[in-house]
Amino acid sequence: MKNLALFIILFSNAVFAQNEEYKIYEGVAPGSENWNWQEEKNNQNVIKLMTVFNVVTPTVTVFRPEKPNGTSVIVCPGGGFHFLAIDNEGNDVAKWLIQKGITVFVLKYRVAHISTKDPFALLLDRNKDIKKWDDENQATIPLSISDGRNAISFVRKNAEKFKISPNKIGIIGFSAGGTVTAGSAFNYNADNRPDFVAPIYAYMPDSLQSEVKADAPLMFLVCATNDNFGFANHSIELYKKWYEAKKQPELHLYAEGGHGFGMNHQNLPSDNWIQAFYEWMLAEKLTINN
Repeated sequence: MKNLALFIILFSNAVFAQNEEYKIYEGVAPGSENWNWQEEKNNQNVIKLMTVFNVVTPTVTVFRPEKPNGTSVIVCPGGGFHFLAIDNEGNDVAKWLIQKGITVFVLKYRVAHISTKDPFALLLDRNKDIKKWDDENQATIPLSISDGRNAISFVRKNAEKFKISPNKIGIIGFSAGGTVTAGSAFNYNADNRPDFVAPIYAYMPDSLQSEVKADAPLMFLVCATNDNFGFANHSIELYKKWYEAKKQPELHLYAEGGHGFGMNHQNLPSDNWIQAFYEWMLAEKLTINN
């Protein structure tokens, strides 16, 4: 009975340790002072995708490995800036990486306000008019990118608390989360500069890019040639920009995979992207093999 009680305590502590949620701003996030709606979460959509939407207060949820090796990664789920695919492109990524000794912070960044309970259906509908979708997102994208930068700053300021190296902080993101990720690689300062970035099938048009700085972070890119939204070109352009700046980026452009594959298994080579990401981190000495 004592052993059972001890197990329950230890198990509860382990679960709690992987679900610490922290606000990344002191007070209200700048730009959303008048936002008065409530964050929501559900999987009530045609593919049962777990979504978080109407995010007002940006946070990071910490996933701690059993044996942290000092490396940390901030994970930014996608969702067209209208929701976050919180499991497939967030928590599931974290669960894989902590097995490698990497401390993970899943970011909930601000997204556009919606009135529907099915943001995935809204995304499918809006895709019929991409220009309208882009126009709707113009006000949100700068806030989302700002949240990514602030998450990096928050993690670095609390490096000692989280038992991580302040010089091995990376950020990875998917689709719209890839915009947050790639956006952090431009116009940074000493506090919010990422040490490495991994935009995965990212939306990152030229209009969101600027000059590649001399100390630009290392970059790892993934996309599928048959990406439903044509984002392969965005990955190629980012690769070229880093390559021309002599930054030695790495690009994995899979023939198939579509868009939004995240941690899904499709029995395609793109299923192995996260292993390739980890091997790249090892090769660049951003992490160690536990």
